[in-house]
Amino acid sequence: MAQTLADQFLKVSSDKSFDLAHRKIIQNNLDKYDVAFAKGKSKFFNLANSKIKANLTKWKAIENLDRYLLDFESNFIKRGGKVIWANDAEEARQEIAKIIAHHGVKNVVKSKSMATEEIDLNHFLKSKNIDSIETDLGEFIIQLLDQKPYHFVTPAMHLSLEEIAKLFHEKFGTPLEASAEEITLKARELLRAKYAQAELGITGANFLISDTGSIAITENEGNARLTTSFPKIHVAVVGIEKIIPSLADLDLFWPLLASHGTGQNLTVYNTILSGPRSANEIDGPEEMYVVLLDNGRTNLLAQKEQRQSLYCIRCGACLNVCPVYQNIGGHSYETTYQGPIGSVISPHLAGMQEFKHLSYASSLCGKCTEVCPVGIDIHKLLLLNRRDAVQENLTTPSEKKLWKGFTYAIQRRKLIDFFGGKTKNFFLKTVFKTSWGTHRDLPKLADKSFAKQWKEREE
Repeated sequence: MAQTLADQFLKVSSDKSFDLAHRKIIQNNLDKYDVAFAKGKSKFFNLANSKIKANLTKWKAIENLDRYLLDFESNFIKRGGKVIWANDAEEARQEIAKIIAHHGVKNVVKSKSMATEEIDLNHFLKSKNIDSIETDLGEFIIQLLDQKPYHFVTPAMHLSLEEIAKLFHEKFGTPLEASAEEITLKARELLRAKYAQAELGITGANFLISDTGSIAITENEGNARLTTSFPKIHVAVVGIEKIIPSLADLDLFWPLLASHGTGQNLTVYNTILSGPRSANEIDGPEEMYVVLLDNGRTNLLAQKEQRQSLYCIRCGACLNVCPVYQNIGGHSYETTYQGPIGSVISPHLAGMQEFKHLSYASSLCGKCTEVCPVGIDIHKLLLLNRRDAVQENLTTPSEKKLWKGFTYAIQRRKLIDFFGGKTKNFFLKTVFKTSWGTHRDLPKLADKSFAKQWKEREE
């Protein structure tokens, strides 16, 4: 029988949980994040109030998504830009292919973009014999390894310096013991030449600004500015949920994104682009396109209770605090968007049948909800996804029987108390040993239930 995504997830996550070298790298990076985040959020006069305001702003944007997107399109076109509406990943890829073919493009530079990862653009361009290269250092490393990003913000977080040095040694002949500075300098040397050759630059965007018809890009390396300035054509692929009503809203969202994403007060480079270069400007692209990507987002919009997950600004904070993500890592999810928020949105974007298991990849501790800068009730949404999977009859017959039996038993205290601790412990060891895992010790139940002990105490 073919292995399902759920089976694969259980196997990979089990392996990763006990890969001590992997966990050491992740914990080291997350410990650094915790220190930076504590410092970054302390700069807010009233963080709780800022989160409430951000939540209300995104609520307003998503509840009026059609109007704000049309306003964005109108204002962007006025400045000479072109807007493409893509219903799904395939449509987005084909529209980009048309632009490439029309302009005879052979070389493409890309800056970091989760939306382009979502539509698997790199492999598509490679199939078209287009030389496309990632210019963000982390993404460049991932591309060399032909892997998916491990994390929204830090795509190569799972790799040690020694592993990256070995990769650069094999690919480019740098010293095997190269420092981080030497690796960065080599990457800069390789990538700078690519900017001059590229006819087309592809980016994502952190925000779509409705009232000015602009996109806002946040980064720390400056590669996005080069990607949008050197080539004659700029294509931005952006999810439709990234809309915000006003340019003034960046005053709130930029600091929230920076502090929760990397612990900075503000990221190093924050760019607002409102179309191709004007006649009086000396740099920038001659043509600029914005591809507005749906790809299942309107399915999520139709879910009254779960549509709040579209407020997400992709800061990655919920991943960093999630005990499940911290142990199993990003690649175990087999999705573009990992961690708690990825577990919420992936079943709606890519199919509830295929990804319903991710809604159970949570301890429901609520830390993800607590840390979210836009106030998404993430752990509640995970429960709603579980409910939907049951209501849509997507659970297996064995699972249904198991829960039916559990429900019957748990509602009958005498039945539970009839079996002593020895019987229950034998049942646990026999039935749950495989699912619990060979590396874990099963809990030992008391000989008598709490209810029975309490009753005897009263007697």
